[in-house]
Amino acid sequence: MCVCICLFALNLTGFSQSKNQYHHLVDSADAYIDDNSHKALTFLNAIPDPIEDNIKGRVADYYIIKSLIHDDFNEYAKQYQCNILAHKYALKENNYCVAGEACIAIFSNLYYIKKDSLAFKYLEEAKTYYTKCDDVNGPIIIEQHLAYAKFLDGEYESCNALLAQSLENYKAIKDDAYYYMFALYMLTSNHIYLGNLDQAQFYYEEFKKLKNNATIVKYNFFSFEANINLCFADVFFEDKNIERALIQLENAAKLKAYMAEDALKDYYKIYADVHKYKGEIKISKAYVDSLLLFQNKMHKNTVEASFEINEALLEAENELIFENKEQSFLSSLFGILVFVLLLFGLLSYLYYHKQKNKFSTFNSEAINSLNYLKSNNQQLNVKVHGLEAYIKELKDEVKHISRTESVDKQKNKIKELYKNLHINSSTLLDKSDSHLDIINNLNIDFFKNIQDAYPQLNKSEIIICYYLFMRFTNKEIALFLNTTLRSVESRRYRIAKKIHINSKETSLLEHLHEKFSDTLNLNLPL
Repeated sequence: MCVCICLFALNLTGFSQSKNQYHHLVDSADAYIDDNSHKALTFLNAIPDPIEDNIKGRVADYYIIKSLIHDDFNEYAKQYQCNILAHKYALKENNYCVAGEACIAIFSNLYYIKKDSLAFKYLEEAKTYYTKCDDVNGPIIIEQHLAYAKFLDGEYESCNALLAQSLENYKAIKDDAYYYMFALYMLTSNHIYLGNLDQAQFYYEEFKKLKNNATIVKYNFFSFEANINLCFADVFFEDKNIERALIQLENAAKLKAYMAEDALKDYYKIYADVHKYKGEIKISKAYVDSLLLFQNKMHKNTVEASFEINEALLEAENELIFENKEQSFLSSLFGILVFVLLLFGLLSYLYYHKQKNKFSTFNSEAINSLNYLKSNNQQLNVKVHGLEAYIKELKDEVKHISRTESVDKQKNKIKELYKNLHINSSTLLDKSDSHLDIINNLNIDFFKNIQDAYPQLNKSEIIICYYLFMRFTNKEIALFLNTTLRSVESRRYRIAKKIHINSKETSLLEHLHEKFSDTLNLNLPL
């Protein structure tokens, strides 16, 4: 048995390892993404299909890393696709930090490229996700993207105002200087376009101090620096300061490998315009041709990516529809199950209380009957003891008479004994006003019901009702009670008056049989 358990445990461990054996490839890609996007992509491509099965729990990480790779390769359509998938799987895996990161990236794709105002919806979502994952830098990320949106829209002064109020907070984040660097990049560029070159130079010098900061990815730093050089070149060209424009273009050319697609287009265009202004038409045309070739290449890549994306998104959409249907079915099934359980619980509750009430009623009736029987039994014991004592007295009296020598005296004593016996036999059982309890306990229900119905009747009146109920005549009742016939009739009248019987409509006897006939086990004729 122990061996089987151990083997089972080993099987489970092996199964768990087989399911997670590709997680290290995601970790490796994440480690190389900042320095070598090609190597990071190699690790991700080593994960076999289906991705969702082989790296369960890490699918969101896979797609967010891949989106960064496509961003590095200027493949914005593919980047957008990966961000959508990263957002989808992050929610499924409850990976809220990646969900927030994906929302920021989607905002960038929609607003910076397409100027779609719906992009701000993703910024609102990002706020929620960053709160859930306790990312203290989440609000800063959102604030900087709002500032960057103003920067791209040409609202340079508004952008500066937004950044200036938080610049010291950005600088205070020592474990990640990216936020301070990004703010300095925007401040420098804003002041360049506003013509505040001295202020722009001040922020640029602050920017360059971060070059060797260990928390900053070199690619990001050089990419921002290339853009700043292009901003200076653009402004100098507008002022017809060609020499300074060329110096800035040459500085930018050294960083060409770090330029994004939009920066490369600006680079070719400014170079073409500068040489055209100088009259160097052939050189200008060469840069224009380079720009056209670059744009055609970008267009071709975009078209090819669109086909791949449409297919991938369609597959993802079909999967999502299937999952939604499955989830909807499970939700409906769960709802039905809950309803059935609640209904069963309600019915069980009602049945339980119904049975409990029945049991309580039965138990109460049984207790009352038992108490009545005990009471009658006690009274019976008293009467039995009384009868035994009376019989003993009779025996003693008979012995005493038998010892009398005079015949006349014996006769007189025998007559007296007979007279006493006749009187006592009629009155002995009447000493407690309930001398027929021996019979009564055969009809416990009658006595219990009549006491409940008419508590105003005393015990002797209930006994008369019982005799009437049992079809005894007034004379018989008078004999049983050792009283006169007139006394019985008078009592019957008082009983009828007490229980409010109209003698013109019904008699006491009829009323008793109508009300208490169900207490007898025998059928009595009316």
